[in-house]
Amino acid sequence: MSTRSIAALALLLAACGGDAPAPEPKADEKVEEKAPEPKVEEKAPEAAVNVVTDDGTVASVALEGNDEMKYNTNEIRVKVGRKVKLTLTHTGSMPKTAMGHNFVLLKPGTDLADFAGKASAAADSDYIPADAADSIVANTKTVGGGESVTIEFDAPAAGTYDFICSFPGHYAVMQGKFIVEE
Repeated sequence: MSTRSIAALALLLAACGGDAPAPEPKADEKVEEKAPEPKVEEKAPEAAVNVVTDDGTVASVALEGNDEMKYNTNEIRVKVGRKVKLTLTHTGSMPKTAMGHNFVLLKPGTDLADFAGKASAAADSDYIPADAADSIVANTKTVGGGESVTIEFDAPAAGTYDFICSFPGHYAVMQGKFIVEE
């Protein structure tokens, strides 16, 4: 093997690292240590919180909305034939004009985006569009921080219904399923 080949082979082995330790930094060189990659924890979907108490005749629902545009549950279960007494409490502090919340229970088959689009233009009627009244089972007025409202209605037929907050921009994250069971 020629001297040139041996030098090339030595250079190749040195470049690949081999078993040789990394060279020590010179006194005037700064060594930057690479920070460990942050762990990204995957959150499980939030479980539905039971907000219903049922005395056999009346299903009382304690629904809350907050300044983070969240309801305290994404699922409400009631029995067929129950009177539903739903209280919506806005647990935040922002005013109704900035972060208002309501509860709108929609009939099956209602297009949520279409309904929400119409609702966003209905500020004078608490974001309940008059031309979509036939899509609504029940609804509250809009409340602001620290306020609450209570409505009563009869549970509709067995099935799964969507509920939303129809304040502009809220329906995408403030929605859930209202399940009526036999």
